[in-house]
Amino acid sequence: MKRNYWPLLFIGIFSFTFGMIVWTIMSAVKVPVHEDQSFLKTYQDVDMNYNNIMTSNMIFKNKYHLEFIINNKKLNLTTSDIKLSQRVLEKKTHHKNLLKLGSNNLVVNVIDKNTQEKRSVQIDLRVTKSIQSDSDINLKPNDFKNESNMYLTNFDIKYENNWNITGTFTVGNDVGYIFIKTNAI
Repeated sequence: MKRNYWPLLFIGIFSFTFGMIVWTIMSAVKVPVHEDQSFLKTYQDVDMNYNNIMTSNMIFKNKYHLEFIINNKKLNLTTSDIKLSQRVLEKKTHHKNLLKLGSNNLVVNVIDKNTQEKRSVQIDLRVTKSIQSDSDINLKPNDFKNESNMYLTNFDIKYENNWNITGTFTVGNDVGYIFIKTNAI
């Protein structure tokens, strides 16, 4: 009597494939998921309202001049870094090495282009690692010291890493959005 081993081969292939499917699912469930919070919104909100965000930024820039001074480096209202990957940071961005380990200073001024007066602004910022949210630094209006509509704050960076600075500046009904990719050294 001759044995037929073909059914065992098919059972082995099926068992191996089923085992790999189970292993893949179990491995994927164990990996932490960090949701992107660009502009302090979910990525779905940013995706659906991207044109509105950019239009709002243009209106804000037409009415106001934003001075965003971090560690004595002056920046304007920008979202250009959103198009860059973190790896491109070293070659393409002008925002390299903005942050430093330890204490960082931030000054925000919003100047009305018609009257040249500093305006009162509501600031909502987040300084976050580029891939994890475990070290988020949320800067709300209460975190800023207001000196004649010049807003000052300090925050600490504990890790040398790539960081994103994102948030909003609200003057009346006008909202300006910022997104900067940088790193801490």
